[in-house]
Amino acid sequence: MAREKKRAFRDEVYWGRPVPGWGDPRARLLVVGLAPAAHGANRTGRMFTGDSSGDWLYAALHRFGFASRSRATGRDDGLALTDCWITAAARCAPPDNTPSPAELARCRPYLEDELRLLARVRVVVVLGRIAHDSFLKASGWWARLPPARRPHFAHGAVTRLLDGTMLISSYHPSRQNTNTGRLTRAMWLGIYRRARALLAR
Repeated sequence: MAREKKRAFRDEVYWGRPVPGWGDPRARLLVVGLAPAAHGANRTGRMFTGDSSGDWLYAALHRFGFASRSRATGRDDGLALTDCWITAAARCAPPDNTPSPAELARCRPYLEDELRLLARVRVVVVLGRIAHDSFLKASGWWARLPPARRPHFAHGAVTRLLDGTMLISSYHPSRQNTNTGRLTRAMWLGIYRRARALLAR
């Protein structure tokens, strides 16, 4: 994917490797996305950095006190996260922005490791159904809960898991969702307002 560059970035050297999660290792808020965007994280080497989805994400995180800046342009842009960690279900940019089941399975151990290390997480925001299901599988809830008791994906749905972790489901801030109005700015900000309120309890 790093060989296929957009005209605007044709002179840049793309990261073109698996993209790690990043943020505050003592985070209480975890954001789980889908996968690196071909010309965003796949180019810059940092999750949700350098694309329109990142513009939506960091603007919301900044507004509610989780990010030091409202825009992310590159790994050396000075942006810092506070009480927040950002990761994804898949670590490489997939064809057509849709990772295969096999790719998700190969990447799951990395998410599992992150969940073990992020011992203070209290609120998890999942962006899209694939991220939702990937989190449940990596955290063990998919196997522990019978199908009828697994949290269902719906934008704005909030589920308290048995260990007290709060799971908030959201549409992904992809252009397909934001340009069509399926995800509005008010809907999006509502997710992080709820996350902040839950952490304040």
